Amino acid sequence: MPARSAKSADLIGPFGFSAKSAAELNFEEPEETGTTFEENAAIKALASAKASGLPSLSDDSGLVIDALDGAPGVYTANWAETADGTRDFVMAMDKVGQALAERGATSPAQRTARFVSVLCLAWPDGHTEMFRGEVEGVIAEAPRGTQGFGYDPIFQPEGYETTFGEMSAEEKHGWKPGEPQALSHRARAFKIFVETCLEA
Repeated sequence: MPARSAKSADLIGPFGFSAKSAAELNFEEPEETGTTFEENAAIKALASAKASGLPSLSDDSGLVIDALDGAPGVYTANWAETADGTRDFVMAMDKVGQALAERGATSPAQRTARFVSVLCLAWPDGHTEMFRGEVEGVIAEAPRGTQGFGYDPIFQPEGYETTFGEMSAEEKHGWKPGEPQALSHRARAFKIFVETCLEA
């Protein structure tokens, strides 16, 4: 089974499936032209499924901030793009802080947000199934922590005093079949995928 990322391959491996990332298979990266997480996840999964002739798993994820009308949303990675084509998430987090300040969003109640992850399982015939995971939280006043990546240091999940950037990978993403809950958006999406497709 092709997987659009090494993370997806690592997640499904323990369930007895052999998976290779799209990069390992030298698949061309499709242009993400969708306006929703579901559309972009499907674009990537279908590209791999058609290229390989096998079922393919892909995800699309991002940060949705209520005070910014849902931005950066599907453009989460774009907010970190620099002139030389690299990504600078420190710059991106500053951009989020500036945008919230311009909207007058200073209190936690005004800085509500969620991380969203959508997994798409696609077949070569074009059939797709979607699995969406979300975790609610707030945007912290300033980045905290050096764990994880991307916007993790400014996202404080609901019910926690720490940001994703202050959590270990196990605390944030750790989930095993039979456990009632997963914390991160990716872990929640994967939990739904497992319970729907692998434990039925």
